[in-house]
Amino acid sequence: MAHPLNKLVVEPLDSNLEASCCAVREKDACWEYGDKLDGNRVRCRFCHKVINGGISRFKFHLSQIPSKGVNPCIRVTDDVRAKVIALIEAKESQRELELLKRKRVAELSVLPKRTRELSSQPSSPGPSTSPAISPAVEPTQLLGLEVPALVPRLSGAAIKPRQAPGLEAERCIAEFFFENKLDYSIADSISCRHMLDTLVGQGFRGPSADVLRTEWLPKLKSEILQRTEEIEKDWVTTGCTILADSWTDNKLKALINFSVSSPLGMFFLKTVDASPHIKNHRGLYDFFDEVIQEVGPGNVVQIISDRNINYGNIDKLIMQNYNTIFWSPCASFCVNSMLDEFSKIDWVNQCICQAQTITRFVYNNNWVLDLMRKCMEGQELVCSGITKSVSDFLTLQSLLRHRSKLKQMFHSPEYVSSSYANRSLSISCVEILNDDELWRAVEEIAAVSEPLLRVMRDVSGGKAAIGYIYESMTKVMDSIRTYYIMDEGKCKSFLDIVEQKWQVELHSPLHSAAAFLNPSIQYNPDIKFLSTIKEEFYNVLDKVLTAPDQRHGITLELHAFSKTQGMFASNIAKEARNNTSPGIWWEQYGHSAPALQHVAVRIASQEALADQAYVHYNLTLHSESRMATKKKVDGDPIALDHIDMTSPWVEDSDSPNFTQWLDRFPSALDGGDLNTRQFGGSIFGTNDNLFNL
Repeated sequence: MAHPLNKLVVEPLDSNLEASCCAVREKDACWEYGDKLDGNRVRCRFCHKVINGGISRFKFHLSQIPSKGVNPCIRVTDDVRAKVIALIEAKESQRELELLKRKRVAELSVLPKRTRELSSQPSSPGPSTSPAISPAVEPTQLLGLEVPALVPRLSGAAIKPRQAPGLEAERCIAEFFFENKLDYSIADSISCRHMLDTLVGQGFRGPSADVLRTEWLPKLKSEILQRTEEIEKDWVTTGCTILADSWTDNKLKALINFSVSSPLGMFFLKTVDASPHIKNHRGLYDFFDEVIQEVGPGNVVQIISDRNINYGNIDKLIMQNYNTIFWSPCASFCVNSMLDEFSKIDWVNQCICQAQTITRFVYNNNWVLDLMRKCMEGQELVCSGITKSVSDFLTLQSLLRHRSKLKQMFHSPEYVSSSYANRSLSISCVEILNDDELWRAVEEIAAVSEPLLRVMRDVSGGKAAIGYIYESMTKVMDSIRTYYIMDEGKCKSFLDIVEQKWQVELHSPLHSAAAFLNPSIQYNPDIKFLSTIKEEFYNVLDKVLTAPDQRHGITLELHAFSKTQGMFASNIAKEARNNTSPGIWWEQYGHSAPALQHVAVRIASQEALADQAYVHYNLTLHSESRMATKKKVDGDPIALDHIDMTSPWVEDSDSPNFTQWLDRFPSALDGGDLNTRQFGGSIFGTNDNLFNL
C-alpha cells in the first residue's frame, strides 16, 4: 500500500490566499525604507539605487553586510542599519530553531521500535545485563520537548581488537568526522552503527567517540603538522603567498580565512572574526601583521585578498612596513568581474534573458526536461560554473552547440502532439530558436568571452598563473581587437571593461616581473617587452634585493639571461622553456645567475588566482586537491558537476511553480542548505586552531 504522503498534491494558491500572502509581504518593516517597483525590484529611499531580488536582498543592502552579493547602501543611517541587522538575525535564529526541531523529530522517527520501547521503560538501578551495549537513557530538554537521549555506551567487552585491514576504514571515518566537524557522539549512535553494518558488514563497529577523540585526532593532527613543517622548510627558497578569503557566516559575522600557499602545497592557517573592525582599518591591519609574523616576513612574497571587505589602505601600510611584500588582488575575482560587466552590456543582457526563456521552460516542466535529455543523449542544457557569470557564458555556449537538437525536439511529433506545444512559453521558445539574428549575436558573445574563460580554465586547472597572467590578458585584448576589427564601437565597449579592470584592479608589478622572468615569454621572438614591463621588473628587483651583496653582479646576470649565456644556453634548458613551470625552470637552470635565480624562484613560484585555496579545513583542502586533479582529466575545471537549481537559468522568479520547487529541493525540507558558504555553519569557529586544539 502506498504511503499517504506519496499522494500529496499541492493545489495552486487561490486568489484570496495569494492576495493575503502579498499583504503579508507588504507589511515587512523594511518597506518603509524602499519603494516597490515592477519585476521584484526595490528602490532605496536613502541612496535611490534599484535593488533586484525583492525585500530580502534590499535588507542586505541596508545592513551593509559583506559577502552577500549586494552593494551596500552608503547613505543609510546607523539606527536603520542596526534595526535591519536585528531583523535579519531574528529571522536567521527562527530558521535555525525550525531546522533543529525538524532534525530532532526526524531522528526520533527513525529509531527502531525496540529502541523506543526500551527508552520508555524505567531504567534499572542494577548493572547492565548486556555485555556489549548499555544504553544510557536520560530525559533531555530540547526545544521544549522532553525526549529520551539515547547514548549507547560501549563496555570493554564489546570493543574487539581492531585488525590492520580495518584501520584504513577507520581512518576514512575519522577524516569524515574531522573534515565536517561532526559531534563525536554521532559515532556511538544507533543509526551510525546501522549504516556501518549495511555498508561494511556485520562485525565492523568503526571508531567510537572515545577512539576518535583520543587516538585519531592526535594522530591526524600530528600528520598535518608534519606535512606543514615540510612545506615551511621550502619557504626559504620559494617564498610563499598569504591568501585572505573573507565571508559571512550564519551569525552575520564577517570572517577572514587565512591560508598559506607555496609550490609544495597549501594549508589553512586560521580564521579570525573581523566584524568589530570593519570600520576600523587598524584592527584589520593587526590581523594581517600577526599572520605575517607567524609565517615569517622573510618568507612572504605577496598577499592575495578578495574584495568582499573594504581593506582601505591596509595594502599600502603593509607594503610600507614590509618592503619586500607585495599586495595583489585575487585574479579570479577580477577576471570574473570582467565577465560580469560583459553580461551587463545591453545587447548581451538581452541575449541572456531570451536564452533563459528556453532553459526555464525546459527545466520547469518535467516531461519536457526528460524529452530534452533524451534528444541530447543525456547531456544537460544548463552549465553551472564556479561563478554566476561563468555559468551565463558557459550556458550560452551550450545552447549554441545544441540549438539544432532543440529545434528538432520542439518540432518532433512526440512534442507537437503533447499538451505543451500550444503553450505561450513553448511558442516563444520556438520563435527564439528560429531567430537567426539572435544566434549570430550569441556567436559573438561566445567568441568574445571565450578568451576570458580560458584564463579561468588555465588557473583552475592547475597552471601557475603569475608567470602567465600578463601574457594571457594581452591575448584577451588582442583577440577582442581582432574579432571586432571592423566594428570600432563594440570593440571599444569590451576593451574598455578589460583594460579598466586590468589596469586599476588586477595588475600588479609582480605580474610584470613574472612575465619578464618567464623563459617561454622572454625567449619568444614574437613577443616584445614594453618599457613599462621592464620598468616594473626593475622596481621589483629594488624591493626584493635589499642587501648590497645581493645586488652585486646583477647587471651581468641579467645580461646572461637575456642573451642566453651560461647554463641558459644548454639544450636541456632550451627544451624545457615551454613545458616546465617558470619556478622549476629557474631552480634547475638558473645557477649561472644566482642572485637573479633567487628572485626568479620566489616570484615565479607564487599563485595569482586563489580559487582552490579558499577552503576552511586542511583535510578539505587535501580532498579538494585530489578532486581538482581528477577534474583536470575528466572535465572542465570551471564547470560544476551539478546544476544550480536556484540560478536564473532554471528558477523563474516571475512565475514560480510551487509544486516543482518542492520537488526540486528536497534538501529544503530536511534542514539542508543550498548555499553553505553563506548560511551554513563555519567549519572552523573564530580563532580555531587545528582540530580545535
